[in-house]
Amino acid sequence: MKEKIEMPVPLGRLADHGRFAYQAISNRPDYEWPNGSKLAVYIGFNVEHFEFGNGLGANLGPTSPQPDVLNYSWREYGNRVGAWRCMQLFDELQIPVGALINTALFDHCPELVTALVQRGDEIIGHGHTNAVRQGQMSEREELSLLQACAARIQKETGQIPKGWLSPWISESHLTPDLMIESGYEYTLNWCHDDQPTQMTTRSGKSLWSVPYPQEINDIPMLVGRQMDMVPFAQMILDNFDEMLRQSDREPLVMGIALHPYLVGQPYRMLHLRRVLEHIVSKRDQGKIWFTTPGAVHQYVSTR
Repeated sequence: MKEKIEMPVPLGRLADHGRFAYQAISNRPDYEWPNGSKLAVYIGFNVEHFEFGNGLGANLGPTSPQPDVLNYSWREYGNRVGAWRCMQLFDELQIPVGALINTALFDHCPELVTALVQRGDEIIGHGHTNAVRQGQMSEREELSLLQACAARIQKETGQIPKGWLSPWISESHLTPDLMIESGYEYTLNWCHDDQPTQMTTRSGKSLWSVPYPQEINDIPMLVGRQMDMVPFAQMILDNFDEMLRQSDREPLVMGIALHPYLVGQPYRMLHLRRVLEHIVSKRDQGKIWFTTPGAVHQYVSTR
C-alpha cells in the first residue's frame, strides 16, 4: 500500500505596501539627464535642531539622564560651526545642495536657513525637529505636521517645498497619502532603487520617490557602524566610480547624505573635500549632472 502524502498548506502572498510594483532596473526605458549625462548626483544636507533635555537624537557617547549636555551640544556644533564650514566648501566647488531642514531652525538660528536660501539651495521639508518620529502620530497630527512645515518654509523662504524626508525616516501607513494631500510632490524616505519611482496614493495622484541613500549616509556609517571618515570617504568614492560605470547602461541617481555635526568636524572635512573634488572633476568633464533632488523630480515628472 502506498503511503498517503498529505498536501502542504498553501503559502499565502506576503503583505505588500501597494505603492509600486516590482520592476527590474535592467528592463526600463532609457533616457539622459538634462546635460546629456547618465548619472545624477546630489547632496542631501541635513540641517537639524533638537529639543534640549527631551526627545531623540544621535549620540556621540552613552546617553546620560536629561539634560544630556554632551550629546546635545555635539549635535549643536553642526548649526554653529559645521554647517558654515560645509557651505564654504560647497561655495568653493560651486555645488548646489538639497537642504533638508527642521522648521525649528527658523526659531533657533534663522540666519543659517537664510544662508542656504541665499546660496540658491533647494529647501526640503524634514519635520519640525528630529527629536520626534512622525510615524507615531495620529493621522490628524501627521497631516498637521506636514502642512505646518510647508507653510512655515514658504513663509520664511518664499519657496514652496516639493520634497519631504521624515525625521528618522519614520512613516505611518498613510504618510505618502498625506504628503500628496499637503502639497508635497516627492519623498526621500525610500531607498529601494537607483532611479526615481512613482508611488500610488489614495487621491489617485502619484507621489514620486527620489532615491535617498542609507549606505552613502554619514549617520548609519559614522554613528551606527562607528566607521572612521577615511573608509567612509573611500566608500563614497567607490560608490561614485562604480555608479558612473553602471550608468553607461541606464540613467541613475546617486545621493550623498550629510549631517554638518558629523562631516563639519575639521578632520572629517579634509576627506569630504577630497571626495567632492573628485566628483566635481567629473562634472566639469560633463560626465555627471550635479544637481538637487527637486531638479531630479522636476525632470522625471515632466519628461
